[in-house]
Amino acid sequence: MRFGDCELDQARRELRRGGALVPVEPQVFDLLCHLIRHRDRVVTRDDMIDGVWGGRIVSESTLSSRINAARRAIGDSGEAQAMIRTIARRGLRFVAEVTEDAAAPAAITAPRQEVRFCRAPDGVTLAVASAGEGPVLLRAGTWLSHVEHDWASPLFAPMLRRLAARNRLVRYDIRGCGLSDHEPAEISFDAFRRDFEAVAATIEAPRFALIGASQGAALAIDFAARHPDRVTKLVVTGGFARGRNRRGQTQEREKAQAILTLMRQGWGDPRSAFMQMFSALYVPRSSPEQLHWWIAAQRATTSAEAAVRIREVIDEIDVTALLPQVRAPALVLHARGDSVAPFEEGRLIAAGISGARFVELDSDNHVVLEGEPAWPRLAAEVESFLAA
Repeated sequence: MRFGDCELDQARRELRRGGALVPVEPQVFDLLCHLIRHRDRVVTRDDMIDGVWGGRIVSESTLSSRINAARRAIGDSGEAQAMIRTIARRGLRFVAEVTEDAAAPAAITAPRQEVRFCRAPDGVTLAVASAGEGPVLLRAGTWLSHVEHDWASPLFAPMLRRLAARNRLVRYDIRGCGLSDHEPAEISFDAFRRDFEAVAATIEAPRFALIGASQGAALAIDFAARHPDRVTKLVVTGGFARGRNRRGQTQEREKAQAILTLMRQGWGDPRSAFMQMFSALYVPRSSPEQLHWWIAAQRATTSAEAAVRIREVIDEIDVTALLPQVRAPALVLHARGDSVAPFEEGRLIAAGISGARFVELDSDNHVVLEGEPAWPRLAAEVESFLAA
């Protein structure tokens, strides 16, 4: 659909102004879509909360910031109100003329999911989401996560949809990220471990499968080793048992420090040196849309300060001693050209877990993307393993 000098593509979740792609946080994009979809009437505060936040409690400051961000994204302002007009004491109305493409594809909707909250032993609130039906599959938390926004991400959603199609997929946001508490007093691997156990305690099924990607692999390995009675299977994708500072390589330590230095200055900024390095490491083969969402994920999930604290913990992870204690059948998949978790780290995990099956993927991406040659094999291997 088009309005002013803007073009909004709901299926691809892209906003362009003057032909240029505009980075927009997921909630802001959803708010724009909601206002445009109901442009024939005034949209009240309650309407916005129901349509964008699913009825959850939202502060006035959060709502105001999202409205202001939506206006900025389309070149409007609270003073001009040329497109989004405030109707005093009633709400908002989208007043710009909209032209819809006759053949525009329908917007992609997320599977129906339930979001609840649980508390870690130290009182930190954790957001826990479940979607799908079937055997329970618990996904270990990672630092770039948002249990709602991830469903719209071209980076993460394709695999999440595959997993939820055959399982009851349980996910959560780690402390400091997503819908979980953003400013916890403690951020440490021990805290992440306690959080994972708190989430697992909410699952009624006595036993379930685990999946861990990136640093989530270490949490999944830790839990599987400590709670063998609860784990039926373990899947590791692009994982590592040792953080950069624990790999015994000066180059890895230097890389860790470089990332932290640039992260403090450029988190969520598409023009920063950090984003150039970050995207080159994590998704070097990404499309413009996928790269856009990589940036949006940073903005939506956590602050630069929290991201640095979390990364400092990740760089010190070492669960190699626990690998021989994992008794569950394990599948380890790793991209040959992964620059975040070197290929050798995947081999180390598979070699350390008795009987683990190792699958090498032909990709340079840390997150294997839908549409690249390695994707069909990744999806098929994971589905086959979990179904067996």
